Formats: sequence, structure tokens, C-alpha cells
Amino acid sequence: MKLEDALFNWLQIKLVAEARQDDQAALDTLVFFEQILTEDHGLSSFAVTKIDDTMIHLKYEKDGRSKLQLYPRELGEQLLTDIESNPKYN
Repeated sequence: MKLEDALFNWLQIKLVAEARQDDQAALDTLVFFEQILTEDHGLSSFAVTKIDDTMIHLKYEKDGRSKLQLYPRELGEQLLTDIESNPKYN
């Protein structure tokens, strides 16, 4: 899995896990993507640093260098929106 894909997947499940703290599947999936980012891609840190009206700011560190990745807020929150709009998961 490419770093960009792993970061985006982590971001989406991070938002789900924060919104649904009792959702064990979301928490397990979050841990899975954190392992991919640390073990497969060598990231030493990664975090959502800001959410504004249009963008989600994700800062990460790789090889001692800090980088910033921006995602459209609507895309980042899409998985959570899909889950919350499905009565099967509520």
C-alpha cells in the first residue's frame, strides 16, 4: 500500500474511531493502519493537527523530516458520514 493511501485510510478511520469510541472494529482498524504507517512506511509520528471549514491538516514525520498533508474535509469525513447514515451501524 502506498504511503498516501495508508495516510488517507488512517485519517478516515481515525475520525470514525474518535466519533465512535465504543466501536471496537474501528479501534482495531485504527491500530492496523498505525502499524502500517510505522512499520511499513517508517513514520515516527502522525497526527491531525487542524480541521478547518474545508481542509484537514495531517502532519507526519519520516526520516527526521516533518511533512504536512492536506485533505479536503468532505473526503476525510466521508467514511464517518457513510457509517452514520446507515441504520445498520447505529
